[in-house]
Order: sequence, then C-alpha cells, then structure tokens
Amino acid sequence: MAMGAADIVPGVSGGTIAFITGIYFRLLEAINAIPGAVFRHLFRGNPRAFWQACDATFLSTLLAGILASIVTLATVISFMLTEYPILIWSFFFGLILASVWHVGRQALNYRLTLLIPLIIGVAVAWWITTLSAVQLNPSAAMFFAAGAVAICAMILPGISGSFILVILGMYGPVLAAIKSFDIALLLLFMAGCLAGLLSVARLITWAFHRYHDPVLALLTGFMIGALNKVWPWKETLSWRTNSSGEQVPLTEISISPGAFSDLTGHDPQVLMAVIMAITGVALVLLVEWLGGTGPAERRS
Repeated sequence: MAMGAADIVPGVSGGTIAFITGIYFRLLEAINAIPGAVFRHLFRGNPRAFWQACDATFLSTLLAGILASIVTLATVISFMLTEYPILIWSFFFGLILASVWHVGRQALNYRLTLLIPLIIGVAVAWWITTLSAVQLNPSAAMFFAAGAVAICAMILPGISGSFILVILGMYGPVLAAIKSFDIALLLLFMAGCLAGLLSVARLITWAFHRYHDPVLALLTGFMIGALNKVWPWKETLSWRTNSSGEQVPLTEISISPGAFSDLTGHDPQVLMAVIMAITGVALVLLVEWLGGTGPAERRS
C-alpha cells in the first residue's frame, strides 16, 4: 500500500519504498521468473509449480496492496496536493531525503570512483525535473505506451513513474481513468506496465549483480536530483489547461521560502514544513526498522 501511495505522487518512487522495506530484490527475482515459469510450468498444465516458481503469493499480495492504495488514495492525495501543497511536498521531501541516506549506505565498498555515477544520477534526475509537461491526445495507444514508460521509472528507486506521466502529459488522464474506474483504459495502461516491467526488471537485476555499488550510487544520485521536484516552494513560470479545463502549472522553478512569500504574499509555513519533513524522515526510518534492511542484516 505504501508503494501504491508513493506511485500516485509525482516525485516519489514506489521503487524507493520497495528498497527501504527490504523487498526490492525479491520483487525483481519474482518478476524475472515469470516468463520462464509460464513456459516451463503453466503451458504444461502445472499451475501450482508456476505459482511457486514466480513467488506468486508475494506478487499478488503486493499488487493487491498497490491497487488498493491507488484506488483509495487517488482522490485524497489530489485534494491534499491542491489544498495543502507546501505541507504535503515538505513531507515528500523528507521521505526522499531519508531514502537518499538509506540507499546510499547500502554500498559494500565506498570509493572515490562512485562519485561519477552519483553525479550522473543527480544531473539526469535534476534535468528531468526541469522538463515541461507536454500536452498529448490521450488515445488508447498512449495509455499503453505511458504504462510501459512509467513502470520502468516506478521500479527504479529515486525515479518517479508518476512524474514521468506528468512530463508525458498523461498523469491527468490516468488519474481520471482511476477515479472513473474506466476498465478499458486501465487495462491498456496495465498491459503497458506489464510489458515494460518484464523487460526492465531483468536489466536492473543484471546491473545489480555485475555493478552493485555503481548502480547504487547512480540510484542515490537519482534521488538527490529528484529533490528539486518535491521542493515545497515554487514559482510558476507558465501554465497549461488540463483535460478538465483547469489551469495547472506547466513550468516551475524552486525558490526560497522568503522569495515565495514576497512573490505570492502567502505564509511560507516554514515551521510546519520543517515538521512535516521531519515526519517524512521519521517514517522512512520506521519503515526501515520494521523491514530490518540495514547493512548488517543484509550482509548476514
């Protein structure tokens, strides 16, 4: 459910939640096992062996939690982002900040060369957060393509699949399909997710096995760069009209709380923002403790 809640929010990665709860590598292994299990067991009429081979109890439980969270929280999170943007983005900032610390300390051997993938990750993620959203005609094919692209980001710690949807101009249409329970469009989106998931999971697994520490450094950089997206105080440079006819930000830049106050005349709510950020940090630490995913536990 935490992964589903994270995936709804532009800027927060469900992959990060999977990582800090200690299920990330089990998730990758289960996804990688699906194609082989289909041919070896399912097509040969042995569904029980298929179920066990791809860890389907784990996958189905995880999927049920994600879907339940998305369906129940889509409207709530949309409302809170509209009514309490500074406080909610501060909370997300704290979540990602603590996740940077968590993922970064999973490296097995720290060395100066890890600064290279770290800096690359920061630069790429920061650049992505500065991109303007495009406006696309949300056709059936676009729902499939958006699912394939977004899931690749969702499974990577530090890269938000929902923010990729914002950039593609598909965040609003997908959220609307969830709220209206449009089965046809949701099935297309899920089919795209499945296609993207089966392809990217194997690549990520291979990369982790061959280049564990550089990949972790890259992912840590992604999360550091993503902090620009969830910075609570923004100046809107341009606007766009969404599918509901509402004016929503198109291009934004991060500014200081003082500049935000001068620009908008609104209270920057610095104290409450700090409290919400600390709450986000504390939540990640709690999840980490419950998941028992510190380096000592993993290496043992």
